[in-house]
Amino acid sequence: MAQEELKNRSEVSEALTWDLTGLYPTKEAFEAAVEDMKAAVKQFSTTYEGNLTDAKMICTALKQYSEIMQTADWTNHYAFLPAATDLTNPENTQLSRSMDNVLAEIGAQLSFFDSELKAVDTTVLDQVEKEEPQFASFIRHIKEDKSIQLDPKVEKALAQLSPVLGAPEAIYEQARLADMDFGTFNAAGKDYPLSFVLYEDLYMYHADTTIRRAAFDKFSAVLSDYQNVVAAAYYTQVQKEKTIATMRGFDSVIDYLLYDQEVDRTLYNRQIDSIMNDLAPVMQKYISHVKEVNGLDKMTYADLKIDLDADYSSKITVEQSKEVVVDALSVLGQDYVDRIMKAYPERWVDFVQNKGKSTGGFCTSPYGKHPYILMSWNNQLSDVYTLIHEIGHAGQGMLSGENNALLGSEPSLYLIEAPSTFNELLLTESLRRKSDAPREQRFALSNMISNTYFHNFITHLLEAAYQREVYQLIDEGKSFDAAALSDIKRSVLNKFWGDAVEINPGAELTWMRQSHYYMGLYSYTYSAGLTIATQAFLRIKELGQPAVEEWLEFLALGDQYRPAPAAKIAGVDITTDKPLSDTIHYLDESVDKIIALTKEITI
Repeated sequence: MAQEELKNRSEVSEALTWDLTGLYPTKEAFEAAVEDMKAAVKQFSTTYEGNLTDAKMICTALKQYSEIMQTADWTNHYAFLPAATDLTNPENTQLSRSMDNVLAEIGAQLSFFDSELKAVDTTVLDQVEKEEPQFASFIRHIKEDKSIQLDPKVEKALAQLSPVLGAPEAIYEQARLADMDFGTFNAAGKDYPLSFVLYEDLYMYHADTTIRRAAFDKFSAVLSDYQNVVAAAYYTQVQKEKTIATMRGFDSVIDYLLYDQEVDRTLYNRQIDSIMNDLAPVMQKYISHVKEVNGLDKMTYADLKIDLDADYSSKITVEQSKEVVVDALSVLGQDYVDRIMKAYPERWVDFVQNKGKSTGGFCTSPYGKHPYILMSWNNQLSDVYTLIHEIGHAGQGMLSGENNALLGSEPSLYLIEAPSTFNELLLTESLRRKSDAPREQRFALSNMISNTYFHNFITHLLEAAYQREVYQLIDEGKSFDAAALSDIKRSVLNKFWGDAVEINPGAELTWMRQSHYYMGLYSYTYSAGLTIATQAFLRIKELGQPAVEEWLEFLALGDQYRPAPAAKIAGVDITTDKPLSDTIHYLDESVDKIIALTKEITI
């Protein structure tokens, strides 16, 4: 399937797509829910606007507000998920945009609620927490946000403008998924089809160097044609963030974007600086070994994602992945496994490839419903890593939803990637258990490096290092264009990879390939989450079931705690640099083990 022309969405197997009837059985039911929600919002505004004066009234309002937010959550998912699978379908785009407008209007009508709550005396809010502990985390944020609250009319205007304020990401997604036509590329006299999805999910990992590098060159050439419009969209995004940061009293856009994560710059800078400085030599050592084992003339940026031992990697189908997933997750107990395995028969996952589908993978968990996972299956082991990563999000989403009210079910963004990357480590451990043979052990360890750590600790971390430079420019009152962004990205790549990798033309355009830049300071949280995940994983290997129980408790926390105390429940102290330095040391040991195994194999 991978090297054939991508099919239209209407031509793919339904069995490999997700089932949105888990949200609403029909479009008519969805439309009815939207109308009911509009009526509920109108009634809510009439009842409570100007009347949020005592704890009893606020508690009643919060329960009704939660019901409205649940419907908003479900209807929003029903509207945007189809667009994620096919952005070339105008009906999907229209539905998504229409729902954005509905939610913007609802947000504007309900903006009084936040504004009035933030004007309520703290002693009354304390009483709400005491009477309804399920809303404690929501009230925590209300109290904290008193200091950055704008005039209610301004807050309402911002809510009404949300579709416009979200336009930069929408423009970017349209450019890369609907407008960019990658055509075909030629390698050794043969033409191959190319698309954003095919490059990032197939050719980037291709074992044939000629095909891999030719695909990269054509992919980069097409990206280059769109660099100015994408740079303009991104500039609009960061300038918007800077403007709102200033309006809310923040001197720095970085501090503003970290505010909602409930962490400060110490944790943010530590992740970026430690990995850029301390992990770089480890990864240079590893990638040089990959070059040597594969007999490459040089290691270019186009070669970074190849397997250490491509000949040893076997194909794996969606059906075969079931057994792998069960074995990997078994350490978390039968209850966890049983929950997760419903993903297959209930069609939580959109596996199929088709034109217009979003790249990469994501998991979203509508409150009170089952999760939805998007990816594109290529019958590669890397697909299993993607799937089990997203399953980690799904598991946390379900456990958090079952143990917390909707308004307190979302953990800090700083923690969000810990469960997903933790599951990847369980997959590697499962692969290692299968055999003590040196080649099998090397295969498992190298896949841990190339999938889990390369993707989360390096790819996203390099995005974060680049992103920090961009935001510092904006804080200094400067601007940028496509050329400036490419210069920043090239500089970051050169610093990290040193002489081990040739940063060939096209590598600097990597800033055009990731939607995370439109999600605030998200990219760095992958390495933060993986730091927590690594230490929790090592604790389970050492302590067994007690550490498993702590991890499951961590998954169910929702937003009950800020990141530092939440991580402590999993046995990890992120207030110090020890977890990160220990994780880098673990990686260094793993790379040395891989090199030693290679010597053992070749003797």
